[in-house]
Amino acid sequence: MRIVFAGTPAFAVPCLRAAAAHGDVVGVYTQPDRPAGRGRQYVPSPVKVEALSRQLPAFQPENFKSEAAREQLRALRPDLMVVVAYGLILPQSVLEIPAQGCWNVHASLLPRWRGAAPIQRAIEAGDTASGVCLMKMEKGLDTGPVLLSLATPISDDDTGGSLHDRLSELGAEVLSDGLKLLRAGMRPVPQPQPADGVTYAHKLDKAEARLDWTRPAAELANKVRAFNPWPVAEAQLAGERLRIHAARALPGGGDQAPGTVVAAGRDGIDVACGDGLLRLMVVQRDGGRALPAADYLNARPGLAGR
Repeated sequence: MRIVFAGTPAFAVPCLRAAAAHGDVVGVYTQPDRPAGRGRQYVPSPVKVEALSRQLPAFQPENFKSEAAREQLRALRPDLMVVVAYGLILPQSVLEIPAQGCWNVHASLLPRWRGAAPIQRAIEAGDTASGVCLMKMEKGLDTGPVLLSLATPISDDDTGGSLHDRLSELGAEVLSDGLKLLRAGMRPVPQPQPADGVTYAHKLDKAEARLDWTRPAAELANKVRAFNPWPVAEAQLAGERLRIHAARALPGGGDQAPGTVVAAGRDGIDVACGDGLLRLMVVQRDGGRALPAADYLNARPGLAGR
């Protein structure tokens, strides 16, 4: 089975390994190298690094608008194209090239959280479960029928980072299951997505990271977890901007104005919100590193009541 793989970030790497284990990966498509870091040096994507380590041919077109890019794909004679967080919407002319069509691994239980940031949006919304879907691609955004799926609970301690890593491995598992069935001549049966329950996971924006103390503490705690490790929640606290890496919602607050530091001690910094308290447990000052709240308080004694 001749497989073309398309993906870019670290999330897609386990799926590339799964594809290589169950077929002949004849080409890997990934986004062009991008400048990164202080030196703005061009850096290859994690998928490109994995492909080159396996001596697989890597292709990096800006898009598939040109006939030359599509012809290059046709020349690979793919039986199947597997797409995982590639970063490009594929036109119908590309979806029609592989003999068996195109499969996508998506990090949500569709139709909930179609779109760019399903992992973070699930945590931000307070969902208690997430998962991965193996989907047959069509022209719409994550609208294709689902072939297979795997679910996982979201715990109160999960962050965007921890759920990302778990779903990355589950994605490889569901892809592996689908490829085994296909190789055995038992093509997974496509199940159309229900019309009810559709939600969209819009791309994360750094401007969203700012916490609004007038909101309920439970809502802010979910945002802190969802935005760790990026873009990391931030807030103004007693005249200083802090990045909040870990926090917990607590009852209380009473008639304190939102943003008031109600208590500050070894367990954390309790801040009044629109409803309840948000206990800040790991914080970061501008130019500093992330610290337990107790260590931060060594530099800011007398914070309570401000």
